[in-house]
Parts: sequence; C-alpha cells; structure tokens
Amino acid sequence: MNGCQTIWSQAYDPLHCAILSTVFAALPIVALLGALAFLRIKAHWAAVLGLATALLIATLAFHMPADRAFAAAAYGGAFGLLPIGWIILNVIFLYTLTTERGLFPVLQQSLAAVTSDRRLQLLLIAFCFGAFFEGAAGFGTPVAVTAALLIGLGFRPLEASGLTLIANTAPVAFGALGTPIITLSAVSGLDLHKLSAMVGRQLPFFAIIVPFWLVAASAGFKGMLEVWPALLVAGACFAVPQFLMSNLHGPWLVDIVASVTSMSALVLFLLVWHPARTWHHAGESDDTSGPAGPRPGRAAIVRAWVPWVILSLLVFVWGLSGVRAFLDRLSVVRIPFPHLHQLIQRMPPVVAAPSPEAAVYNLNWLSATGTAIFLAAVISGLVMGFGPRAMARLYWATLKRVRFSLLTVAAMLALGYLTRYSGLDATLGLAFAKTGVLYPFFGTLLGWLGVALTGSDTSSNVLFGSLQRISAEQIGISSILMAAANSSGGVMGKMIDAQSIVVASTATRWYGHEGDILRYVFFHSLILAALVGGLVLLQAYVFPFTDLVVR
Repeated sequence: MNGCQTIWSQAYDPLHCAILSTVFAALPIVALLGALAFLRIKAHWAAVLGLATALLIATLAFHMPADRAFAAAAYGGAFGLLPIGWIILNVIFLYTLTTERGLFPVLQQSLAAVTSDRRLQLLLIAFCFGAFFEGAAGFGTPVAVTAALLIGLGFRPLEASGLTLIANTAPVAFGALGTPIITLSAVSGLDLHKLSAMVGRQLPFFAIIVPFWLVAASAGFKGMLEVWPALLVAGACFAVPQFLMSNLHGPWLVDIVASVTSMSALVLFLLVWHPARTWHHAGESDDTSGPAGPRPGRAAIVRAWVPWVILSLLVFVWGLSGVRAFLDRLSVVRIPFPHLHQLIQRMPPVVAAPSPEAAVYNLNWLSATGTAIFLAAVISGLVMGFGPRAMARLYWATLKRVRFSLLTVAAMLALGYLTRYSGLDATLGLAFAKTGVLYPFFGTLLGWLGVALTGSDTSSNVLFGSLQRISAEQIGISSILMAAANSSGGVMGKMIDAQSIVVASTATRWYGHEGDILRYVFFHSLILAALVGGLVLLQAYVFPFTDLVVR
C-alpha cells in the first residue's frame, strides 16, 4: 500500500520565520500543560485538547497530510494502551487484590520493623525499590508500583504521587535494562560503551543529590538534615555501582546492581542507626507502625510480601533479553502502520541525510511488562485465596476505575507521536541548537523537553540523539558528551511528563488532580534539569570537569 504513496518531507520552518514556527510548534504543549496546571481541566480532556491543537498545527501550519497526521496519532494511542496502559491496569489490579485481603496494614507493620520514620520509608520505597523496577521494566512501572505502596502505607495522595515522581529520576537513563542508552547509540551512530560511560559520569552526582532533595521536599530542610547519614548511604551506594557498572560493563545491569546495593546497604544501616526523632506527617500519630493490635506473625508478614516478591521476580525475568526474545518469537505481531510507515522523511540538519521514518507497531502482548504484572497478580490472587470468579469481578472493577487514565495515556502518547512525525519536536530542538557556546546547557534541556513531551527517555533519545551529535560537531564539542547529556537531562523531565503524572494519579486513586501534581513537581524538575545542564556545561569547557568527558 505504501508503495503507491509519496513520501512527505518534514519542514522545520514552514512559516519562513524561525521564531514564529517555534511558537506554533510549542502551542500543543502549552495547551496541554496550561489546561492541566492553570485551568484545572481533567487530564483526559486536557490530553484531548493538546492532541486537537497538535492536529491543527501539524496539518495547517506544518502542512502534514491529514491521513498521516491521524495515522501518527493512532500509532501513538496504540502504544499508549500497550505497553503503558497494560502496565497501569495490572499494577492497580494487584494493588486491589492485596487491599481486598487486608494485607497492606501487615505490609506497613513489617516496614515499620525496619523503620517507622516516614522519611526513611519514602527513601526505601520510592528511591531504592523504585530504582529496581525502573531498571527491570521502566515504562511507568516504578511509579505505578511505588505510588501504590506509599498510599497503602498512609502517605497522602499528593505526596505519594509527587515524591514518587521526584524519586524516579537518577535511574531512568539506564532503565529497562539499558534500553534508552542502547537506543541512543543506534540512532546517533555513537559507540554504546562510550555513551554508557559518559552518562555514568553525569548521573552519579544526582544519584547522591536526589535522596536529599526527595526528603527535603517531603520533610523540609531541617527534617532532611536529621536523617542525612541514611540519605548518604542510599545515594552513595547507588552512585558508586552506577558509575562502575556503566563504565566497566555497559548499560544493561546498571540499575539492577545499583538499586539492590543501595536497598541492601540502607536496610543494614537502619538496623544499627536510628534518627534522634521519628518523623511523621502533620496530624498523624507518632506511631506509624500500623493499626493498633498485636504485631503480625512471621507467616502473616510473608503473605503480605508474597505478591510484591512475585511481581519483582516476574518483572525481572520478563526484562531479560533472552526471555523477552523468546516470548517475542512466540507471540509478537509486527504491523507496519498504514499511511505512516516510511512515508515521512526526517530532513537535515536533524539527521545527516534524508531518512524515512519507520512506523511498525509491535503487538507484543506476551513479552510486554504488563503481562508479567498480570501473571503476578493472578498467581498472587490464587495464593491469597481468590477464586477465578472473584478475580474476574475485581479485574472488571479495576478496569472501570482506570478507564479515564487509559484514555488519557492513549491521548498523551498520540500527542507525543504526532509531535515527532510532524516535525514539531525538531523545530523546538533546532531552536535550542542555535544557542552557540551555551549549547551544552540548552542541549541538556532539550533532552528534558523531549522526555516531558514523550514520557520516555528512550523516545527523547530517538527524537534528538542524531540532532545532538550534529549540533555538537558543528559547535566543536564532544558529540559523546552531548548525546549523553540528552539522556541525562531527560531523566529530570520524567517527573513532569503527562503520562507519568497520570500513572501516579491512578496508582494513588487521585485521578482528576493531575494539575496539582504537575504544580507540585514542576519546579523540582526544572531546577534539577538546570543543574544537570550546568554540570554538562562545566564538562564541556572547565577543567577538571573536562577530564570526565569520554573521548
């Protein structure tokens, strides 16, 4: 079918005025975020508004053929449902099963055996445990799981949502067994191990900073200082393995090794060290160990943790490249998207030479992370004593609960993919690339923007990886540095992308408050992204930071 259609070439200044074209390219994002943050419109309507704006801009201002614009939106929407929506649905299903059996109070009490301090519970779950899920699966899994856990432990919805998003930053570039870095190497043509090493010389600084930042956002500066030894243990025991694995081994197991090391070190440290004051939320009882009554026995604690252990094991196994490849061979169906596949062409200077864009949808229902989570939920349900009929009833109830979230994620991804295939993203990127000597700073923010637009560090690397290399070579700085900066800067955009915010609001049963979550995390995201940009600027020009740059 595609052979009968002409290729449409993207134009990055369709209005023949770079400033005006850039303003028009930004309108869909302004519409989406403005509707969420200021007009307080529900997320699914804000997403639809942003998508409608993008369709109008793409077809009328950027002259994209209408059939390809709608095909790009449909392609993104399909990706939003599988794998992203499939993860959300099944994590909430597992959470519903455990709640129905009353296991969360037991889970809360078992965690209190390690620490009843809310700051340290937050550190252990959101930072350490979340990093494990980011390394094993990515694509929204850590936010969905850890936000649900924090809500079950009694954290307020805004805190559980916002703090989980802040925590899910430092591990993101090496998430899903190194997928963002592997993809970055593929699209930029740069050496995989050099890119891994360069990102590993940027993010460890922030792996140490983020635990302090996370607890300060929750408990204030004074509250953070009271637990600084634990924060340093968690951060340093993540940062050192992250640096070593990324530089000596490669991107594949960085987060797995770092998160397990950090989690183990923190638990062992908390067995011998306790803060002078046990901190809790305002208005909360000093006792955060769980409901009154006798302490649960070992058997009850094991039952409470079994669903989450099963989930961790299955998600990890599903993420292994050999297992994923085997499951793909059994089930994957690759669908070249009609009216889109290789019918849109990226143009210089975004790419070195005109390049048709592939648009093949992988219907990988068996190898998808959400399938591992669904299987974990079913096994856990059987272990907890649910019959098939009861599980089916709760699954239907879960589907009704998250229906608007699924619609929102689909619309968000439709917007992100339309932005990519229409060239709006490249127009915004080229505006950043014109900043000259300050490009190391603004190029890092380009990665941040890419993740904010697409919800994925991988997708941001696909969008801007080649542009970063070309711009760096034109300016005369390291292309390895700037390609890596795209991924490192992108991790700070993860907390404000609409997809992650919807995942968090769904996991915390706070759907409809996405604007509140966005306002809570926005300046944290911007400031941390600027700090990454500052580090990259130093690495580009200032000794001794220049010695960190991989040649």
